[in-house]
Amino acid sequence: MNVSSIIQALVIFDECETREQVTAELERLLKSYRFDFYGVLRQPKPSEDPMGLVLAGRWPEGWPEVYIAKKYVLIDPTIRYLGTSRSGFRWRDTIAAFRGDPYRKRMERMMIDARSFALEDGYIFPVHGRSGLLGNMTVGGRVVDLSPVEMAMFDAVAKKVFWRFVELDGHAEALNRAASVDTMLTKREMEVLSHLADGMTSNEISKILKISNHTVDWYMNGIQDKLKAKNRQHVVALAFRLGLVS
Repeated sequence: MNVSSIIQALVIFDECETREQVTAELERLLKSYRFDFYGVLRQPKPSEDPMGLVLAGRWPEGWPEVYIAKKYVLIDPTIRYLGTSRSGFRWRDTIAAFRGDPYRKRMERMMIDARSFALEDGYIFPVHGRSGLLGNMTVGGRVVDLSPVEMAMFDAVAKKVFWRFVELDGHAEALNRAASVDTMLTKREMEVLSHLADGMTSNEISKILKISNHTVDWYMNGIQDKLKAKNRQHVVALAFRLGLVS
């Protein structure tokens, strides 16, 4: 157990003034634990490419290309499990959670392909905000056994590193604001907002959601009030700026 090195890193992360310094300290910590590869990522929206949301990372040469080409992101058991987990977990433990899944064989194939790239095992640590999952830190390579205490400490590292990158990129305020607004909007309001951002009219939205035009306008007014927008065009502009839609 090397908990002292984790505690030291948590202190140093706060003192880092650049992304390069945060990355260097994170890689120093991971090296001390014999993790060869890692990634710190923002949580993608449905239409976004997850590989374009990497805040920092190092992967085996050729693996990202294989991962994308084979569309493993659609069935990756670690990513699917991430949506339900509140704390860190081990890659290899996720397969058991999808024993009866129709994509089980593809999941197993992905794991075999990963091992051929020296990704034998690893861990993922989710980062949550008030509105849900914001991102994660994944580490792996050779087999490393972490104790429960170390798992908890790495959860803290994931949160610290994620927010330091976001702060240094100047996105912390927007992310916090988006999380706050996202919490205020209901699921139906988010659906209406998404269709509005796609350029649909109230009539088109009402047909898709099978509700009346009057109800659509009622939701629109609620969204406008919550975003403090001047009009519908302003609603869409704010939604994109806050990352509520993409």
